[in-house]
Parts: sequence; structure tokens; C-alpha cells
Amino acid sequence: MNPSAPASEPTSIAIRARGLSKDFGRLRAVDGVNLDVPSRQVYGFLGPNGSGKSTTIRMLCGLMQPSAGQIEVLGLQIPAQAKVLRSRIGYMTQKFSLFEDLSVRENLEFMAAIQCHGSSKARIAELLERFHFSDRTRQLAGTLSGGQKQRLALACAVLHAPELLLLDEPTSAVDPQSRRDFWDTLFDLADAGTTILVSTHLMDEAERCHRLAILDRGRLVADGTPSELAAALDGRIFTVQTTKPRAVKARLAELEGVLAVAQVGNDLRVLNAVAASKAKPRIEAALDELDASAVAEVATPNLEDVFVAATHRPAPPTEAAR
Repeated sequence: MNPSAPASEPTSIAIRARGLSKDFGRLRAVDGVNLDVPSRQVYGFLGPNGSGKSTTIRMLCGLMQPSAGQIEVLGLQIPAQAKVLRSRIGYMTQKFSLFEDLSVRENLEFMAAIQCHGSSKARIAELLERFHFSDRTRQLAGTLSGGQKQRLALACAVLHAPELLLLDEPTSAVDPQSRRDFWDTLFDLADAGTTILVSTHLMDEAERCHRLAILDRGRLVADGTPSELAAALDGRIFTVQTTKPRAVKARLAELEGVLAVAQVGNDLRVLNAVAASKAKPRIEAALDELDASAVAEVATPNLEDVFVAATHRPAPPTEAAR
């Protein structure tokens, strides 16, 4: 179930981008993105690999110069005021970027020193306890598990109590339980007032976000709460029970108006471009040809359906995303 956004005060905007674009030679990696990220919420970037998520995040935090567009982050103009912004944000990459030959405590002490918090012994002790490293302070970072490394990276990213936290696919290489624990920590941070922008291509993570943007080939193709985005597909999803899933799948994929057919066990999940009232007669006629016992029923949309619908379009011949 999607957590409700904090409602104790009017929502302000932490990040605003208008017409944000990035070109690498003739390759347009980000194409005219308009974005509003509310404060004190977990805002998700969902998109396939190569959709422009990482490039967008790097521009938002001032690490990369945009080719066009305007960016305002925490009231600052980016990239002009990127240097001022750096002390107010935390940034965590997908790949573990701390020192594997330093201990857990030494990594935190090093990060505190370069962030001008060299005397933050109390803060380090707090984070060691909060992120469950009290019994591993001397353990080398390189010997930690994947989930433990991500927790350490997050502890370092929030060491200076940033107002905004940008996370680039932070849990793509960890187990489900570690991901769940990681997300619990993110919600604790949001409740305490931190704005979090997190990119992912995992549906269960996207469903956790207060609000979600879907990027595809550098373009923003959907934006809203997970429930709002799913509701927009009401009446366009069918489940089909059949004894011949492979043959029926191939036949349904050929029908006009069918965007995608996915097999889930012995059942099929059919995404249509049109409402059920128009799609069902064609689907039932195709089922009668192959499996007279097959049953098609309207189903409740989920976020995977939203993702497929939003990203289902032919690729332009001269355009791609990074």
C-alpha cells in the first residue's frame, strides 16, 4: 500500500525543472522534461535502463550542465548556484563508491572530515546506531554484504543532514529484505523533513513512492501518485484464463488495439489501448478460434501495466536516451 504523503503543512516544491534537455552530440538523452518534486516526500523516477534517469539526476544536482532548460533546487538556480547547493544535498550512486579498505567508522570519519564535520563524533555514533553498525565499526567496508554496503553509503550521504537526498538506483543489487529495510529508512528520513528523489526500475519500489514520474527515451511520459496512474487505465486490462497460453498469447498480440500481452503462470494479462467495451468482442472472438474454454475478465490495473502503457511507443529513428 502506498504511504500517504505528509500532510502537516502545505506542500512546497523542492525541485522544479522546465524544458530540461541534454544532448551528447547528436544523441538527445533528456528531452524537454518538466518536473515538480514536492518537499518532504519520496519521489520516484521509474524507467527502463537507458531512459535518462541518471542523466536527469546529475543535472538536477549540478554535476552535469544541461543543454537547455531551467532548474531550481531548494530555491537555488542550477547550475549557477551548484556549489552552494552541494552542502544542502546528499547524493548516492548505484555503484558502491566508498573506500573498501577502510572500516565502517573510518568511512564515516572521512566523509565527516571532507564535509567540514571533522568533530562530529556524536553524529557518527548516532548513525552507527541508527544504521545498525554498532557491532561492525571496525569491519572493512569491502567485506560487507550488498545490503550493508548500501546502508553504509546511505549513512554517509545523510551525515550532514541534507535537505534533499538524490538516490540513483540504490538497491538494484541487494536482496528483497535488505531493500525493504532500506526503504523503511527512507520513509523515516522523509517523515523527518528530507525530500528524497530516487530512481528505480523495480515496480515494487515504485509503488512505495508518494509520487512517481515515468521516463522513457529521455521524455517524461507520466507523472502522479501510483494510485492515480493506475486508475487512468481502468477498464483497459484483461486477464485471460486458458489451457493454451503460448498460442493464445501470440494470437492476442496480433489484434488491433492490444498493446501488450504478458504470461503470468497459465494466465495472460492483456493491456489494451481502448476501453473494455470495445476490446472485449475482438478478444473473445480470437479466444474462440483457439480455446473455446478460455475466459477473459476485466482486471484491476497495477503499476507494471502503467509502465508498459506509458513506454509503449515506436522509437524515433534519430532519437535515443542515455
